[in-house]
Amino acid sequence: MTIAIISDTDTSLPKSSLDEFGIRQASITIHFGEEILKANLEITDEQLIERVNLEGKLPTTAAPSPGDFVEVYQEAFDGGADEIICLTVSGEVSATYQAALAAKDLLPGKEITVVDTKSISMGQGFMVLKAAEMARERKSREEILAAVEDVRERTHLFAALETLKFMAMGGRVGNLTAEMANIFSIKPILTIKDGKLDLLEKVRTRKKAWSRVLELTAAGLGNGEIDKIFILQVAAKQEAEEFEKLLRETIPCPVVIQMTELTPGLSVHTGAGLVGVAFTTKE
Repeated sequence: MTIAIISDTDTSLPKSSLDEFGIRQASITIHFGEEILKANLEITDEQLIERVNLEGKLPTTAAPSPGDFVEVYQEAFDGGADEIICLTVSGEVSATYQAALAAKDLLPGKEITVVDTKSISMGQGFMVLKAAEMARERKSREEILAAVEDVRERTHLFAALETLKFMAMGGRVGNLTAEMANIFSIKPILTIKDGKLDLLEKVRTRKKAWSRVLELTAAGLGNGEIDKIFILQVAAKQEAEEFEKLLRETIPCPVVIQMTELTPGLSVHTGAGLVGVAFTTKE
């Protein structure tokens, strides 16, 4: 019994991970007026940031359509899958879950299980990775579903924003708030809460914000051990490399820490400069 793992592009998973496990994704789309671009495939974080800065206007985003999911499901079945487990970004922030369910109904007689991960970014990504690892090991659907729920409870994500400009442009915070944050060098810290990337606290200066992210990371790890870990960044690769050095001084890390982009479906809200860490602890 071959189980294919499907997700969407809000996982923040790098292409290397997707390719390694044969994970297929339906794309969140980025809309600049009439122009529609598929996240990660046709536009990257850096390209999105550059274009917003040039045009002075945020694009809108849209969940994959049921038709997009049907296409991805059919590709998996044509590739030899006997059944599919599709793990979507939280239904609290996107219509992706409903689209994936609707697509299932368009393929009657096919074994398709759709799961709302109730998470986002690498919170969702770690669940998808676990499912793909277990599918490769020929584990059953029931075993995979139980395991991914456990992964959610062992996942931590902390990231420091560089700017509130994009949130102000999108109406998520007021322009005055964003302006004052810029004047006083206030750097909000994000975490995953109730399936969303949510504001945890505000810290002045990037140095202090990074220190706070590292403190939160150490507290989240406690006496446990790292299972998987990724560094997240938005158009800030050099800064992320600097952050990695500090991270290694703070907690025991594996020899290799993968770096990944947040993904355009999410970076449209954060803007450039975000740096953070996502990790799971061992059972």
